[in-house]
Amino acid sequence: MLIGVTGYLASGKNSVADYLLQKGFKHISLSDILRAELKTRGKTITRKNLQEIGNDLRNAFGPGYLAQRALLTIDDKEDWVISSIGTVGEAKTLRKNPKFHLLFIDAPQKTRFKRMKARKREQDPSTFSAFKKMEAKEAMGGGAQYREIDKTKKQADIIINNDKTLPALHKKVDKALYYLKTKRPSWDDYFLGIMDAVRERSTCDRGKSGSVIVKDNRILTTGYVGSAIGMPHCDEAGHLMHEVINEDGSKSKHCIRTVHAEQNAIVQAARNGISIDGATLYCSMTPCFTCAKLIINAGIKRVVANKDYHKSKLSKAFFKAANVQLDIINKEVQRYKNQ
Repeated sequence: MLIGVTGYLASGKNSVADYLLQKGFKHISLSDILRAELKTRGKTITRKNLQEIGNDLRNAFGPGYLAQRALLTIDDKEDWVISSIGTVGEAKTLRKNPKFHLLFIDAPQKTRFKRMKARKREQDPSTFSAFKKMEAKEAMGGGAQYREIDKTKKQADIIINNDKTLPALHKKVDKALYYLKTKRPSWDDYFLGIMDAVRERSTCDRGKSGSVIVKDNRILTTGYVGSAIGMPHCDEAGHLMHEVINEDGSKSKHCIRTVHAEQNAIVQAARNGISIDGATLYCSMTPCFTCAKLIINAGIKRVVANKDYHKSKLSKAFFKAANVQLDIINKEVQRYKNQ
C-alpha cells in the first residue's frame, strides 16, 4: 500500500506516520525533500525557508514535483507512508500510483492548538489568534502553489477525526487500512489498471500507450502501440520521426513507425468480428485526431483517458460534435521524448 497523510496544523499527522512505521511501513516526507534541498543550498531550515524553496521548486517544475521525487525513491513492492502532502498537485501526482490512498487527519481547532503548545517548537505561534492566522493562510494557499489544505482535503479517501487519545487514533487508522485493503476499485479504475498493464507491451519507448475497449463492463478488445504485423519495431530499428508544422506555426515531432493503441484495439475488433458500437474506450491519453475519427465512426460513445495529449484540441472538438463523452482522469498533459 501507498498511504498519503495530510491534514491541518497539529492534527496528528506525524502520529499517524509513526504508527504506520510500527506496522512495517517505510516513511518518506515531502518536507524532508525540502530540508535536503535547503541543506544543499546552505540555507537554514526554517518554516519560511521551507515555504520559499517549496514555491521555487513547484514554480520551476510543476505543482506535483515533490510527489514525483517521492515516487522515484519508493519500492512499489513495499508498504510506504508519505507525509507533508500540502497541495492538490501533489495528491494528484501520487494518485497516479494505483496503490495510493490519501488520509486526511483532522481535530477541533482548539484541541490542535493545545497540542501545538505542548510540543514546544520554537517557530510555532504562541497565541490562539496567531495560530488561526497561520492556519488560514495555509488552508487557503499561503503563496504561489504552497499549501492549500482545504482543497487537498477534498482529495482524501478517508477523513480521520483525531479528537481523543492516541490509542483511539490507532484504532481509527487500523479501521481505515482494513477498509482500503478490502475496498473494490470502481469500474473506471479497474479498466484503467488493465489498460496500464496492456501499455507495457508497447514497442515504442518514446510514447508507450495502451487501450481497452469495454461494453457492459466486459472487455471486448485491447491494443498497444506497436509496428504493423511483420514490420520491425522501434525497439529494434529505432524511431521513424516525422515533423509536422501546425496551424499556429509551431512544430511537433511524431514517430510514425507504429500503429496507435486505439487503432490496434479497433482493428482487433474488426479482425474478430466484434461489434464495438456503443462501447467505452480506455486509453493512456486523449486520442490523436486520426484515432478520434476512427473512434467516432466505430460507434464508441465514451472515451476515458488517463492523461491529456498536447495536440488534443481537434479531437476534443470532434468528440463534442459527435456526442462522444470524453473523461480525462488526470488533467496534466502527457510529455515524452523529443516532443
